[in-house]
This record gives sequence, C-alpha cells and structure tokens, in this order.
Amino acid sequence: MIMEGNQCESSTVAENGNEAPDAVADVKKRCWDQREALPGEPHCVICWRYGEYICDETDDDICSLECKQTLLCRVARSQAPVGLPPPTRLPTTDECFYVRENDEKFNSQSLTNDQTELLRRKLKVNVRGDLVPAPVLSFNSCNLPQKLLDNIEAAGYEMPTPVQMQAIPAALVGKSLLVSADTGSGKTASFLVPVIASCSNLNHEKFSNQKKPLSIVLTPTRELCIQVEEQAKLLAKGLPFKTALVVGGDPMAGQLHRINQGVGVIIATPGRLIDLLTKHDIELDNVSVLVLDEVDLMLQRGFHEQVFQIFQALSQPQVLMYSATISKEVEKMACSMVKGITVVSVGKPNKPNGAVKQMPIWVESKKKKQKLFDILLSKQHFMPPVVIFVGSRLGADLLSEAVAVTTGIKALSIHGEKPMKERREILRSFLVGEVPVLVATGVLGRGIDLLGVRQVIVFDMPISIKEYVHQIGRASRLGEEGTAIVFVNEENKKIFPELVDILKSSGAPIPRELNSRYTKTTFPLGKGQKKRKHSS
Repeated sequence: MIMEGNQCESSTVAENGNEAPDAVADVKKRCWDQREALPGEPHCVICWRYGEYICDETDDDICSLECKQTLLCRVARSQAPVGLPPPTRLPTTDECFYVRENDEKFNSQSLTNDQTELLRRKLKVNVRGDLVPAPVLSFNSCNLPQKLLDNIEAAGYEMPTPVQMQAIPAALVGKSLLVSADTGSGKTASFLVPVIASCSNLNHEKFSNQKKPLSIVLTPTRELCIQVEEQAKLLAKGLPFKTALVVGGDPMAGQLHRINQGVGVIIATPGRLIDLLTKHDIELDNVSVLVLDEVDLMLQRGFHEQVFQIFQALSQPQVLMYSATISKEVEKMACSMVKGITVVSVGKPNKPNGAVKQMPIWVESKKKKQKLFDILLSKQHFMPPVVIFVGSRLGADLLSEAVAVTTGIKALSIHGEKPMKERREILRSFLVGEVPVLVATGVLGRGIDLLGVRQVIVFDMPISIKEYVHQIGRASRLGEEGTAIVFVNEENKKIFPELVDILKSSGAPIPRELNSRYTKTTFPLGKGQKKRKHSS
C-alpha cells in the first residue's frame, strides 16, 4: 500500500487496486499501533517498526500515518532526504593554488609533494605513512560508482570534510588507516564511502553469485551500530550492497537469516558477532575490510580479546580504525596489529571539537540538581533538545523523574539496562522532538549523531578525560556550533590537571574555585621560582 501526500499533515491513504474497499480503515494511525518488524521485513525509517506502507512522496518504508507526518515534516524542513542534514561548507581562503583555471575536474595526482603538504597544512591534516594519496576536494575525484555519488549528493554532502578528503582516497587504494578526528567531523561517512564502493565493485566483478559477507564494521554499542547501518543504507541505496545488523537485544535467528541472504557488510558489536560465529557456520573468507569504530575503546577494556578473535578469523583484511581520542598506547597496539598502517590525524588530536563552547560551572554535589533545574527553567540558558550525561544507570532514572516532576519538562532516561526495544523508542521520541530532555549514561557518549542537539549538560563528570571529550562532542556535528555546560567540583579532582589543560587550550573560562584550589598542583613551579604570597 502506498501512502500519498505532500504536506506535513495526516493524509489519506490510496488503496491498492487489489485491496478490499475497507482497507483504509486498517491503516495504522500511530506508530505504537504497529507491530515490530519480523526478520527480512521492511523497517519504518522513523521508528523501525514494521514498514507496512510506502510514502509516495519519498519512497520510504513507514509504519503509520504518524511516522509519515514526521517524515514529511523533516523533508519540508530540510528540503533533502531524511538521514543527514547538509554539512557546513568549509571556509574558503585566498590560497587555492590547487584549483587551476580551465580545469574541468580536480585531479589530486597533479599536485607536487610541496603542494600536497601545503594543502594538508591548510586542512590541518597530518599523515604518517608511505605513498599516501593527496587529499581530494570533491567526491567526484574519487572514482566512485555514479549511484553512490548520487546518494552522497542526495544525503546533503556538498563537499567532503577534511577527514573525508584524506581518508577516503587513502582507503580506496587499499591503505590500512588509523584515523583521529574531531567528534562530528564526518568519520562515519569517511569509512562507509570506501567500504560501499569497494564491496559494490567486488560484487560486480567477483562475488555476484556468492552470499558471503565482504566487510565487517565493529562498534562498541548497539545504538552506534544502528546509526552506522542507517547511514550505510542511505549511501548504498540502489547499489548491490546490503547490510546486516548484529547486536544484542534483537533475535539472533533474524540476524542469521539476513546474513545468509547475502550482505556486503556486517555491522556488529564484538560480543554478539562472536556469539553468532560460534553457534553458526558463517564463512568470512571473502571479508576484505574490517572497520573498528571508536578504536580506543575497541583495543582496550573488555573488547580487546573479542576484537582480536574476530581479526584472526579473517584473511589479512584492510583495517580502518577511527576515533576522536587515540592515545600513544592505542597507536602502538594498532601498529603491532597491522603492519605498514597509515596514521591520519585531523585537527588537534585528543582535544574537544572546536565548535563546542565549554561552560564549566563549579557546583557542589548537593546543589547540582537545583542548578540543573535553574538552567532548564531559564529561557536564556535552556536550548532544547538537550542531552544530560550522568555517571550511573540509577542516577539517569532518578534524575529524569526529578526533572519532569520539578520543572514540568518531559524527560526520559536511557542506559544499557533498558531493553533494546525501549531504547529505540526513547531515541525516536527524542529525535522527533516529542521529548526535549534526555538523561543518558555513557551509552550515548560515543559516536552517536544526535541530530538537532546543540546543548549538552555534563551533570556527572566522567572519570576519563577522553569520555569528556566524546560527551561534549554530541553538541556539534560537521562543525555546527554547540554548547556544553559542565558541572565540576572536588569529587572530580583526579582529572582536573587534564581538564584545566583542555579548557585553556580551548579558550574556555576556568571557574575561580578551580584556579584557586588546583592551579598550584596542576602546574608545578620551575626551579628557582618562589611561591607568591597573597594578601588577604
């Protein structure tokens, strides 16, 4: 059945000629009236329930009139297909030596080594590796399939971001990469574009009759896997490239069925993929590309052994690793894992996104709730939709309830203990604007594109400065400006040396209490210097 209409209103449903006259009465009005999708069935592009209908205006699967209205409103606002808002154009400069007169198409191979290095300096791109292609200034310069180029344009990408300019051409020539770039800088597309292009070409040339996966993308969270798959579907529409989502919380039988139908990429959390591989016979000998998103997490903590187990099951794949925070230890592990890896860093490594304005506030623990309520009730400071980061699952539940009761603002919590179905519904409600405040644990701190979010409140400072960088990065995407309000007090003193350094390097104000209590320990005096006496 096709849903027709071209306005942001609930509209009538055109009957299929083979349907009974009373079929209109059965059309689902609200998304919660619709059932969950079964394995192999289409998903609603808004809420992921059963995509029973097709919106005639956009040719997307939808589950109900409610989701159709949401879809058409998005299209009306953005004048582009749902999925990715148009990125901010890069500022131009007078030193565009690489765009010469009468050149119909830019060719990066025409640059000299000196010109390439100058271009990289302008883009704030640093590269370590042998025979790395020069950055490209347009997707057309990458020899991509025409359908992929059409999808990139339809998704709103006018030109590549700096990380895409360097990473895409390097990945396309088969380089294994370790890439560090700001949160919200377009890293996901920088690995999906070459993965889709390479796998689509392989499907045409070698494996058109086989149904083995050609690539694997590993991420640390279910939410990030879902987001990566949605973006992959958007970019690969109309190409011989299918996706399989392998995460906990969804039936394994459906995931296995999807893989056996033949897919270009498996997008998975490491634990669930290993569980699937140990219980079922899935051949991975055709996998040519392995992507590790948020690689600093994937090579540390509990994921390390799982990632290596998957890596060892593959036959010398090209490995693409990405994060906004990559330490020397992680780089050392990556280089030992993959020989001859190319290291690419964009911007200032391990520093917050420069588009995010940090506003640290010294607040004693017992006064944090009241300070939060004051901000949420302030017309000047409350800029919904807002994500509030807390340190525990119980804290998320209690704080969301307190916000709703005290301020009257609708708020929900999201964390790892909630069932997958509930987490999807909560994210959907937040992203479509039904809920202005979302209280989250670190489950949303990594990689998630929270479209429209320009304000983050760090209620509980994380124990790692890396996690702080990722959390405040949710307030900016592709260079759009955002604000992060950060509550600090003595309970967080272990990370104050690093926090002060980050605040200073970003030009952010430093609370008076932090300066007076911790400057002496954070910045020790040099030899021969004496402590200055302060008059009372």
